[in-house]
Amino acid sequence: MITDNIKQVWEKVDKKCAGIRRNPKEIKLIAVSKNFSTEDIEAAFDGGIKDFGENKAQELISKYEVLGNKVTWHFIGHLQKNKVKFAVRSAEYIHSVDSVSLANEINKRAEQLNKIQKILLQVKTSEEETKSGIEREDDVFSIAESCNELKNIELIGLMTIAPFTDNEEEIRKSFRYLRKLKDEFNLRGFKNIKELSMGMTSDYEIAIEEGATMLRIGTAIFGHRDYSKN
Repeated sequence: MITDNIKQVWEKVDKKCAGIRRNPKEIKLIAVSKNFSTEDIEAAFDGGIKDFGENKAQELISKYEVLGNKVTWHFIGHLQKNKVKFAVRSAEYIHSVDSVSLANEINKRAEQLNKIQKILLQVKTSEEETKSGIEREDDVFSIAESCNELKNIELIGLMTIAPFTDNEEEIRKSFRYLRKLKDEFNLRGFKNIKELSMGMTSDYEIAIEEGATMLRIGTAIFGHRDYSKN
């Protein structure tokens, strides 16, 4: 089932890219494996997925201890400073940096491991109270400036979560804002900010149209989660 699901997702990605003349090779498909087993991850890996996203640091580290660097790990959830050591130890990418203090902690832990940690800044692009991220545009730029001064961090992109709505224009507005923000960064000399982590199962085709380079897909690959296991 998982292999078939992956094939269907890639078919939709390829079709959407063809329609807007984008190269699908520009897009990284991240399978969000939260609440799924290492066996499920291995099945997705066998189906061609190399990148996996986890929302909780301790779940990430437990899976990392089983699978190690066989796959590429992305930490995509809200990250508390006391859990940074787990994320830095296992994840190649941390998508959810939203403050200078968090960036400093990541830098400190990465330095201890002699590692350059790739990060993305999480930007709040909707009015939903449940969404996390940096709210003020000026703060996004100032946090990015601070990150550039840290030797064990490499800021490579921006991340957002679109509003949970059936209003396609609201979703598109969220993604479009992030893309314009990246363009502004590039104009200001932040040439390493190339990645746009945006788009999930319900909205990834819109995200592709608006320039996403990283899609975070869970349900469309693994099926619906059983939260009773928590």
